[in-house]
Amino acid sequence: MTALSNDSSGRSSQSTAPFRMVERNALAWRHNWWVIASGAFEPLFYLLGLGFGMGALVGAIDVNGVEMPYKNFVAPGLMASAAMNGAVFDTTMNFWFKLKQERTFDAILNTPLTLTDIVVGELGWSVARGAIYALFFLIAMAALGLTTSWWVLLTLPAAILIAWMFGSLGIYFTTYMRTWTDFDFLPLILMPLFLASTTFFTLQTYPTWARPIVQATPLYQGAALLRNLSFGTPGWNDVGHVVYMVVLSALCTRAASKRLGPLLQS
Repeated sequence: MTALSNDSSGRSSQSTAPFRMVERNALAWRHNWWVIASGAFEPLFYLLGLGFGMGALVGAIDVNGVEMPYKNFVAPGLMASAAMNGAVFDTTMNFWFKLKQERTFDAILNTPLTLTDIVVGELGWSVARGAIYALFFLIAMAALGLTTSWWVLLTLPAAILIAWMFGSLGIYFTTYMRTWTDFDFLPLILMPLFLASTTFFTLQTYPTWARPIVQATPLYQGAALLRNLSFGTPGWNDVGHVVYMVVLSALCTRAASKRLGPLLQS
């Protein structure tokens, strides 16, 4: 584990080295691109079924004093969940398979790549996948007439930040997984996030005691930011959303790197 020991002693890796990990993943997935493509359609089905279908029954809703169609409210939240799903699924089960089953990272550490390169490269690939999902959804929003402001163009870089946040969270929590059965807890975390982070309901519909809990969740921060940008109503509170996601992403990325080292030495 020469590369690992060199990395832990403070040797800085080449700036382009993590892209080798991204390239490796792209080549590995080139024959299974349809798997990645299929994941991009899931939030679109929710948008068509709930945003347009149930939205026709719900009608207009009040969002911070502004009346708007339900489908316009739901769309940004689903875009945030698309970025989350694209990043999470690549940094949980897929990451664990390479870590424990294939021992891919052990082999990579015998090359000039370092532990930091592995973490940053895997994060880069997960962010790229999340960005693809978000971009596809943004195009669908535009085609369906759900974009009303030029601020919506900033939803894509915001979605990339969401993907980084959930990608780093995914790697960090995956380092605590012991067997495949531990991943049974993953839906117990993601489903409540998906349903209870104002994806489908305004914050005002929650009980007063539950609102601070909802606002503290990562997906709420991302959904609120995308919603403000999509509506063309950015404000200073969006700075708080960005700071929240950047800090959490940086902390989880650093913690994942520290956790991964001992796992690769075992």
